[in-house]
Amino acid sequence: MEDRQLIAACKKQDTNAQRKLYETYAARMMGLCLRYCKDYDAAQDLLHDGFIKIFTQIKTYSGSGSFEGWMRRVFVNTILEYFRQEKKKEYITLDGEEPEIETVDENLERLFNDDITEAKLLEMIQEMPPGYRMVFNLYVFEEMSHKEIAKKIGIKENASRSQYSRAKSFLRKKLEGYNSQQQ
Repeated sequence: MEDRQLIAACKKQDTNAQRKLYETYAARMMGLCLRYCKDYDAAQDLLHDGFIKIFTQIKTYSGSGSFEGWMRRVFVNTILEYFRQEKKKEYITLDGEEPEIETVDENLERLFNDDITEAKLLEMIQEMPPGYRMVFNLYVFEEMSHKEIAKKIGIKENASRSQYSRAKSFLRKKLEGYNSQQQ
């Protein structure tokens, strides 16, 4: 069954189609949840919450654009909602410091060694403090601007830039440690 048929069946609340949709996309959406959550159980809860929203909101999917892209937006919004509800915003502060802004964000990939596995990189991202991890994921993987991030999670744009810069610094240190152990 192709996505178009699967979506049509899910819109009719066909439980077999919902199960098939879950089986098709669960691993990818779990990867998304794990990037934002340090805790596996919390990521699993978000996975289930996200799919509940997918099944209740699937009628709003118009068919234009990527279905997986639409799902990702639903999941990211679910994750952001979770962090807002848990009052996790207190970790996203400037601490009175000016943000350290790197102007060449396109060179982020220079941090990564070809020898590092995706699992190890995910582990390093999960070790980031929650504020760093949230902004890093939204900026790098969801390709949001700092202005969009600030609006989405209720912080100042400079705070987003600062958190991103600190996240890169954190990741750089982790990667340097990893690379020195590999030699």
